[in-house]
Amino acid sequence: MPNHEFILETPRLLLRKKVVEDAPFFFELNSDSLVIKYTGDMGFKNLEASEAIVRYVIGQYNTNGYGRWMVSEKESASTVGWCGLKYHPESGETDLGYRFMQKYWGKGYATEASKACLDYGFTVLKLDRIIGRAMKENTASIRVLKKIGMSWCDEIDLHEHPAVVYELKKENHP
Repeated sequence: MPNHEFILETPRLLLRKKVVEDAPFFFELNSDSLVIKYTGDMGFKNLEASEAIVRYVIGQYNTNGYGRWMVSEKESASTVGWCGLKYHPESGETDLGYRFMQKYWGKGYATEASKACLDYGFTVLKLDRIIGRAMKENTASIRVLKKIGMSWCDEIDLHEHPAVVYELKKENHP
């Protein structure tokens, strides 16, 4: 794991900014058809395509002051996935997103990392509202959104699939 400054810490996880050296991890993550099943994303054609996405996210840090962060286990120092906030300039909204390697599913990491990201969004970034979107078929992700205190607010089309939008407003954040 590259030696970098951590943005967030939870009881079991560390979250940090992405760096170009993370591209091989992203290539592997997006090569798992089950991991990307409900994302609308495709696997990367090559490592260069993965690097381009990582560079895009790094640009979001510089433009917006935040983005999606790498998530590592404290105990093993293994990178397990990513989680974080993404600003959408076209809508003015910030959404919460996460993606984890399949072998780390079912450990509560998405919930733990997501709670930390919400706290950061409301306390450090002073956001008023954060949304989470999931395809209707992605019941595991919807369960995470509910666990972290988000409430249903809309139905949308996401990558040509029926989806739901959940939200949490600052005044309702614990």
